[in-house]
Amino acid sequence: MAKTDKRNKTQGAPQTDTPYLSADERAAQGKALRDGTPRTSHAGWQPFKGRRDPVELLSASNEGRVPELIPIRFGRMSASPFAFYRGAAALMAADLAHTPTSGIRVQACGDAHLMNFGAFATPERNVIFDINDLDETLPAPFEWDLKRLAASVVIAARYLELPNNDAARVATDLVRGYRERMSDYATMRALDVWYDKIDLQKYEDRSADPAVMKEARKRFAARLEREQRKSVPDFLYPKLVSLEGGRPRIKDEPPLIFHPSTELTPELASGYAEAIASYRTSLPEHIQTLFDRFHFFDLAAKVVGVGSVGTFCTIGLFMAADDDPLFLQIKEARASVLEPYAGKSRHANHGQRVVVGQRLMQTASDVFLGWTRGKNGRDVYVRQLRDMKMSAVIEDWDSAMLRHYGRMCAHALARAHARTGDAAMMAGYMGSGQSFDDAIGEFAVEYAAQNRTDYRAFIKAIREGHIPAALEG
Repeated sequence: MAKTDKRNKTQGAPQTDTPYLSADERAAQGKALRDGTPRTSHAGWQPFKGRRDPVELLSASNEGRVPELIPIRFGRMSASPFAFYRGAAALMAADLAHTPTSGIRVQACGDAHLMNFGAFATPERNVIFDINDLDETLPAPFEWDLKRLAASVVIAARYLELPNNDAARVATDLVRGYRERMSDYATMRALDVWYDKIDLQKYEDRSADPAVMKEARKRFAARLEREQRKSVPDFLYPKLVSLEGGRPRIKDEPPLIFHPSTELTPELASGYAEAIASYRTSLPEHIQTLFDRFHFFDLAAKVVGVGSVGTFCTIGLFMAADDDPLFLQIKEARASVLEPYAGKSRHANHGQRVVVGQRLMQTASDVFLGWTRGKNGRDVYVRQLRDMKMSAVIEDWDSAMLRHYGRMCAHALARAHARTGDAAMMAGYMGSGQSFDDAIGEFAVEYAAQNRTDYRAFIKAIREGHIPAALEG
């Protein structure tokens, strides 16, 4: 593993004593980093000596999760190698820590796979494309996010039974898209980088086939129309709520939606008053004024995602009027999977870590984004349950559509990294040729094979009764 220099430890902290360097000088610094960590050193993957058993590591990551939900987590991960990869961020974090790094750090996503990107509405009601899951965010080497994203497209290609050559090309092209976008950001003014956004309705990829772009826009328009219908209160409220004694209450649908006991939520007896008040203080003052219009009515646990299953996630129902509901999602925030390898968060509350990471990396964030800590010691962050949020549905994609989507994800990741790291240094390190693209692409292909091997060991452990798994439906 290549050693990182002292800049690793200060990236992301206030740079009050950093001397001024031009973009060209910082690019030259990035290029000089190749001497310690050549771009070709990122190529390939081999399990390192002492690598932990994947089943053991995944079982260890269940510590602190709700025991009754762990079989659902493992059941969802057992569906395919692609589903397994989505739930195995902790496993890959341990592996990435043994790969070379340039020494350039950014605010990392920590779990940058294809399904953690998507579209959502900004406070101005524009629909943008961005990273939409930052539970694991933490300052870390920029290569870690890129390697996880590149491997995810190879695994997705194999899930879709696309030719192996196509899988490799899609991964390499994704890295090229990231490198080219970073080169663009390196020459932009700081405020232009900060304000940049990916508007889905106007999105252009200069290397895309026009026919693929047309098909992608068609699919997006249809999906947006459906999500707009689902996001309005008239759709969501009757789906989730029933009246009991004239009072609205979230419907129980065990084991995926249920009202928790006082053992799980000690605040239940007090009506969550302290937790709500604490969350309110984390909001900007003008949003506090908006939040004060809503009154709390009910809270229920709701199982979400793949990697988050077993963590304590709930939805809260707030009402400003009989026909004016607000659903807030309250998600447990645990230590990032990157923390053992990239260093501890500087935030005492992991909910705050997630919120700060989202505000740093996303073009726009939910107006109700905030955090608190429960009486049970769990850190949580809060956001709206649904606000035209859209994730990819990949099942009928061909190679061209996967390539197009992968490049969109690479664009979003490059934009997020350019906001929080030094775009000129990263561009200087990656260069203008294909060396870096080919190296990360080769890593992605070989790590996808490792993921399949780990998945098989995981399935064997389920079949032999070593770990519990419950299939839904």
